[in-house]
Amino acid sequence: MYCEKIAALSAAVEKNLTRVIFGKEEQIRFVLTALLCRGHILLDDIPGTGKTTLAKALAKSVSADCRRIQFTPDLLPSDITGINYFDQKKSEFVFRPGPVFTNILIADEINRTTPRTQSALLECMGECQATVDGVTYPLEAPFLVIATQNPIESQGTFPLPEAQTDRFFMKLSLGYPDPASERSVLSEYGGASPLDALRPVCTKAEVADACRAVNAITVSDRIKDYIVAIVNATRESDRLRLGASPRGSLSLMRASQAWAAMNGRDFVLPDDVKRVAVPVLAHRVLSRSQNTIRITDSNEIIISYIVDTVPAPIE
Repeated sequence: MYCEKIAALSAAVEKNLTRVIFGKEEQIRFVLTALLCRGHILLDDIPGTGKTTLAKALAKSVSADCRRIQFTPDLLPSDITGINYFDQKKSEFVFRPGPVFTNILIADEINRTTPRTQSALLECMGECQATVDGVTYPLEAPFLVIATQNPIESQGTFPLPEAQTDRFFMKLSLGYPDPASERSVLSEYGGASPLDALRPVCTKAEVADACRAVNAITVSDRIKDYIVAIVNATRESDRLRLGASPRGSLSLMRASQAWAAMNGRDFVLPDDVKRVAVPVLAHRVLSRSQNTIRITDSNEIIISYIVDTVPAPIE
């Protein structure tokens, strides 16, 4: 019963998002998968493909708050988490929350700020909390970071360290729309933006309930062994110099659970694992041809090859 509710909720949100993002149904489903798993998303794409619009549309669809941070080289950690300032009227220090205290945070061009500021998001992403001057403040659920970066420009950027890249549940790319979808963009955005007319289709409480229900999706021992075999193959591949971490194994299992639930099933199939393996694992590995930790398309090709060659359970 709960999987049917998850399928209905995700279908409603997906339909809502397709009113403003055209021709990207697969990417939208991956975003919903991350949302149901309380995961964070790294959108690695060129400017103007709808990354910010997607995040704002998702927030509107689930009645969530959304805030945006433009990352620049002079941005400080306190600009993200907040500060304690002295209130002269009260004669005491008062905490002023930063933009991270929201439901959906758009971290625009995250690779344009320094590693010190990038690391300010680590605790927020990993533990849904922020610590300022020794005091820990919880973040409201659902909490989702959608970070963007431009894969073309490298001047003046600070590539994300491996520890932070691994914190992202999925790495996605919207890419250029096909001609028919781009024609729809011209028609729909010629006047008022369809984003302005978008209405919520569910509440934050319903999303939170769906997130908890995803954990109840059955993952058999054979499926768990299959997930472990795929991740272990990334560590043994002669085409990779760094395989996926145990966090990658856990993320792959959770993504498979969410994908199964979105399809109305209360159990995971090998096809669910295959479907989500590339966006979950590709950014967690380093190919031998890479000189830096920037992600290349070859990682996706290698993960696809591994998934195709690791035997799937047939029963």
